[in-house]
Amino acid sequence: MSTRAGRHARHRLDELIHAPVRLSIVAALAQVDEAEFARVRDTVEVSDSVLSKQAAQLEAAGYVKIRKGYVGKRPRTWLSLTPTGRTAYTGHLEALRAIAEGV
Repeated sequence: MSTRAGRHARHRLDELIHAPVRLSIVAALAQVDEAEFARVRDTVEVSDSVLSKQAAQLEAAGYVKIRKGYVGKRPRTWLSLTPTGRTAYTGHLEALRAIAEGV
């Protein structure tokens, strides 16, 4: 087994995505083109404020796009994974698999 720095798969983990709530958000968004805020909140089982804070961090990193609009007169927010976010998520999953498989 190599001991050179940077060779272990853990070095490829994305620290931003690795947090459980953010990983759950990104995983939920990876399954769809776009999701309404409330649906993501319910899927991930967090409060509005937690989802808002975590989504803002993902948006700041360029991983998530937050779009605001209206359905009738009611304000709505939609979340989607950006191409950068999708690439980061895929790479993170590959690193997790490599760790789990002992590669």
